[in-house]
Amino acid sequence: MVTQNKCEISIPAILKVEKDILGQVGKYLADMNFHKVVILFGNGLINLFGDKVLKGMKDNNIDVLLYQEMDTVEINAIMQLGFSFPNTTEAVIGIGGGKVIDAAKYCGFLRNLPFISIPTSASSDGFSSASASLIVEGRRKSVPARIAYGIIADIEVIKSAPKAFLYSGIGDMVSKITALYDWIFEQEKGYDIVNDCAMMISKKAVNSFVRTPFKDILDDRFIKELMDSLAMSGIANEIAGSSAPTSGSEHLISHALDKMLEKPSLHGIQVGIATYIMSKVQNHRYERINTVFTDTGFWDYVKTLELRKEDFKKAVMLAPEIKPFRHTYLHEEKYRNLAIEIIEKDEKLNNILV
Repeated sequence: MVTQNKCEISIPAILKVEKDILGQVGKYLADMNFHKVVILFGNGLINLFGDKVLKGMKDNNIDVLLYQEMDTVEINAIMQLGFSFPNTTEAVIGIGGGKVIDAAKYCGFLRNLPFISIPTSASSDGFSSASASLIVEGRRKSVPARIAYGIIADIEVIKSAPKAFLYSGIGDMVSKITALYDWIFEQEKGYDIVNDCAMMISKKAVNSFVRTPFKDILDDRFIKELMDSLAMSGIANEIAGSSAPTSGSEHLISHALDKMLEKPSLHGIQVGIATYIMSKVQNHRYERINTVFTDTGFWDYVKTLELRKEDFKKAVMLAPEIKPFRHTYLHEEKYRNLAIEIIEKDEKLNNILV
């Protein structure tokens, strides 16, 4: 089924990726005439960042109507919380990782309020996307929301997160290479129409990232490039009106693993491994992907996890059922068989998977 692409989009009005700016959040909000806000923090983050954020609000005459920690993405709990916000609320702020970002994003969507995204890690592009990953009737589902009104990322805060989150972000960012190839494949098969502008932005984002010189993944320049590129990915999705510019067969494998495994790995870790697999299937840029994963230490980290080849093979077979309305390479049997053969025989995969 061919979909129509959007011609009008929303983009963040605030986009800051800099060092030591967490205390400036209040100023950025005041500059945009927000004066009454609700803040949701990730679990344990009030103790870490609460004083700095709240002082910045007070110094800029921002009235914090409510602030609390949030550690659930269960949709009913989020709906109950969102509709409990005071009617005078002008913006919803989420500070933390994926859970609280998704929760705050959906609260803003429900109440038709601007959402300010303040990620504390670089684990995925979820902080910039227009959808939220929530628990609906016991299962994780992607539900519609709205792109962030503002994105504020403090490089020092991102650096303080466990390195695993950076590796996850690297995997999620590099995945745009195979996702875009899947999107072109879908157009060739008559299942979708590629939006040239969304394609350009997503391609520029990933190419800029994979070509960034660095000595260490904790370099300020590297982290800024990663966060900027992940933010651009969200804008590409907004233009396309779907996640096609940034999520393809490699994401279906990860979603299948989430469904199968009792304790899945971080999203971007699974996606990164699946990206390498699919790049070999597509015969497209697998050497570049391998180089990035080698140079950043992504492969070295993955090897410590002792992930199973059998799980990835099963996920490949399950992948088309995750999104039956799409038509990626994995929606065709010959490419699923090729993916399984690659998992079994590829030297790199044999080195990192058990």
